[in-house]
Amino acid sequence: MATKQEQELTVEEKLKALYELQQVDSRIDELRTLAGELPQEVKDMSDEIEGLKTRLRNTEENIKECETQISDFRVRSENANASIARYQEQQKTVRNNREFDNLNKEIEYQQLDIELCQKKIHNFTAELEERRAEKNKTVGDIEDKTVDLNQKKNELDSIMAETKAETEALMIRSAELEQNIDERLLAAFKRIRKNAHNGLAVVKVERDSCGGCHSKIPAQRQLDIRQRKKIIVCEFCGRILVDAEMGEK
Repeated sequence: MATKQEQELTVEEKLKALYELQQVDSRIDELRTLAGELPQEVKDMSDEIEGLKTRLRNTEENIKECETQISDFRVRSENANASIARYQEQQKTVRNNREFDNLNKEIEYQQLDIELCQKKIHNFTAELEERRAEKNKTVGDIEDKTVDLNQKKNELDSIMAETKAETEALMIRSAELEQNIDERLLAAFKRIRKNAHNGLAVVKVERDSCGGCHSKIPAQRQLDIRQRKKIIVCEFCGRILVDAEMGEK
């Protein structure tokens, strides 16, 4: 294939090359956009799942703490009951009222401690139920979101596999087309693409308007565009204009 250095293209040929280059580069942009969004979605979902796993670990630690507290207060209550039984037996053998009263005070203290233990056991049991419910919900959330994450990963892997070959082929075609466009025109094309929010440097005239900024194109200017005798740009947005039939067989 002759390159731009080996032959001088007509204006129409330049316009066709520019238009095809625009189509190719726009498709590359589209593929990159597809691949660019999914990785971020996968990362966000992975971070969310890690956050849930951290919450689950904290909840499991809270459950263990509640179980330990309940167990400790039960042992403490049982020990207090044993002390009461022992003091009551001692009361049967005391020699005076003073000793009996002292034992009564110990019994009352142990009874108060048993009441405190029962209250603590009740509170920790209620908290334990809440934590177990929280754990079940978190486990369910992790399972559901893991399913969603795997679906996203599969989708990403599929897109990457599909777009890799197409992107590589398009990149090759883009380079070939650039070889047939003179450097000054190619530089202008790239500059316009860089500055355009949608990456469009070459647009068709559609409904008497620029396909980029939608500004009206005068009738005489449209006629010049259709004749393909010179490179014409939109006087409002600077994009290169081609006629509506460009690119059609």
